[in-house]
Amino acid sequence: MDHIKLGYAPTRRSIFSAPDAIKYRGLTADRLTELGIDFVDITDINEEGLLYNDDDMKKIAEKFKAEKIDGLFLPHCNFGTEYECARLAKELNVPVLLWGPLDERPEPNGVRLRDTQCGLFATGKVLRRFRIPFTYMTNCRLSDPVFERGIRDFMAVCNVVKKFRNIRILQISTRPFDFWTTMCNEGELLERFNIQISPIPMPELTDEVKKVKAEKTEVAKVMEYCRTNMIIDVKDEELENVAALKVAMKNLINKYGCQAGAIQCWNQLQSELGIMPCAANSLLNEEGIPVVCETDIHGAITALMVEAAGMGETRSFFADWTIRHPDIENGELLQHCGPWPISVAKETPKITYPLAFDHPGAITAEAKHGDITLARFDGDNGEYSLLLGNAKGVDGPKGMGTYLWIEVENIKRLEAKIVEGPYIHHCVGIHKDVVPVLYEACKYIGVKPDLYDPIEEDVKAYLRGE
Repeated sequence: MDHIKLGYAPTRRSIFSAPDAIKYRGLTADRLTELGIDFVDITDINEEGLLYNDDDMKKIAEKFKAEKIDGLFLPHCNFGTEYECARLAKELNVPVLLWGPLDERPEPNGVRLRDTQCGLFATGKVLRRFRIPFTYMTNCRLSDPVFERGIRDFMAVCNVVKKFRNIRILQISTRPFDFWTTMCNEGELLERFNIQISPIPMPELTDEVKKVKAEKTEVAKVMEYCRTNMIIDVKDEELENVAALKVAMKNLINKYGCQAGAIQCWNQLQSELGIMPCAANSLLNEEGIPVVCETDIHGAITALMVEAAGMGETRSFFADWTIRHPDIENGELLQHCGPWPISVAKETPKITYPLAFDHPGAITAEAKHGDITLARFDGDNGEYSLLLGNAKGVDGPKGMGTYLWIEVENIKRLEAKIVEGPYIHHCVGIHKDVVPVLYEACKYIGVKPDLYDPIEEDVKAYLRGE
């Protein structure tokens, strides 16, 4: 599971009960500890451990920067000091979670101790004035299930933002000539999103393959892993090349400080090694290092975002939208030559030959059914968006490569979105509903969320805690 650290800056305002604010500061910290949340407290900044003045705000900002927090949590333990919250958030440039505990019944004499909800309204307005995007978790009790859900969803949002702002992708050779769809604007990705591409020529990869084959040790381990976990329907020397390619790609991804890769699957690689890279991609995907086909940089970005939304607990799979289901009206075949991680398979995967190519090195297996999220980061003409929505796995005809028949709400509507763009025939799937997390993360990264079903109000309701 990926690790996220929150900066915990509870706030108060002087005209409301300071003792009650201190009480809720402690109760909220205790609840975070109970949930296993890693957070940085501010009890060393002042005796109350609360944010309410400028001098302390500066010290808190310095501490949180030193601790390299991934998100800022601003519990309003009474009304709160809205401008200090906004100033702190502006200093840190991380996702912000705004929340306050539900107020108790007023005293018999009409006195109210905290007015938390009113303070939340004020802080939301000031954050907007500062142009600071923020996430709002509904005014609730610490024991309410929506509190834990909201905290964990916010941490997943922080994880997407953290990963997206620090992406570096190993580009192995150019895109295949025929794939104009996978061209990308490398300069624009860097300028707008700090997404870095590390391009290398194909000979650098094949030289690394020769090197690891000569060293033998790591290649032998990968071959044994394949024999233990898959059916091997290729020759020993071909399996050795698959294993060597996997080790070589991982070495180069590490060498260039990357988190993912995009490889020119064909045709030069087959001339050099005599195999398809699909099974090697699958092995890396299983380790949480997405490697996508046809040098699809936007596809690699999508895979990193989707896995971050799942907190690194569930592997994603890179697929083609291919053909309509022959029997189910809103059914579709997701398929690729064989790069999907084996943990998504519902049967023992086989290393064999792919559809449409004469070289070995692909995996064949049907993926598990169940509920999935499908997504695609893409852009053209300077505009970027994230296509996302839900689907479910269904039965269908036997396929080749790694595949899954799915059903969506309206395939014609989805088909039109893909054709009209800015998307292409590639997407990334994950066996987890991460649509709300990805939708919320978009507000922090300058990408437009684009739901392929009209579920935006449902997503917003979920994020509100309904």
